[in-house]
Parts: sequence; structure tokens; C-alpha cells
Amino acid sequence: MGQRIDEAIELIEMELRHAVTYVNDAVIPQVRRESITAMRTAADTLRNLADRFEKKGGGAASQSQGSAQGAPQSQTGGQAPNQNTEPRS
Repeated sequence: MGQRIDEAIELIEMELRHAVTYVNDAVIPQVRRESITAMRTAADTLRNLADRFEKKGGGAASQSQGSAQGAPQSQTGGQAPNQNTEPRS
């Protein structure tokens, strides 16, 4: 009975290693590619929306920014937020 349990545990561990390898080699790269595409699409959409707002408002928003000149200040005292370039896996 104990030997059968040990064999089952070995098989489960082997299958788990295969699943982890598959996720690391196939799933995560695909998710990253699709996420990058989605972020670029969202950025283009936001850029187009900002252009439309600017055309409708006559550029009043950019004039009221003063010295900011389109560089938004973060709420951390003007420091750039910590940007991690590597997505978590």
C-alpha cells in the first residue's frame, strides 16, 4: 500500500512539473504578448480621445496647465512613480 502511494506521489509531482513548464514556456509569454498589444491599443485610443478633447476645447486645458506643459505631476511630490518594467509572473 505504501509503495502505491509513493508511486502516485511521484506521478503527481511529475505531472505538476510538466504543468509548470507548460505555463512558463507557453502561457506566460502569450499573456505578455497579448497584454502588450492591449496596452498599445488602449494607449492609441486614449491618445485619440485626448486629441478630440483638445480639438473641441480649443486647447484651453493645455493653457491652464501653466508650467506643466503636458507633464502631469504625480501625487508623490512631483517624483515619478516607481515603474517596474517586468510584469509579475
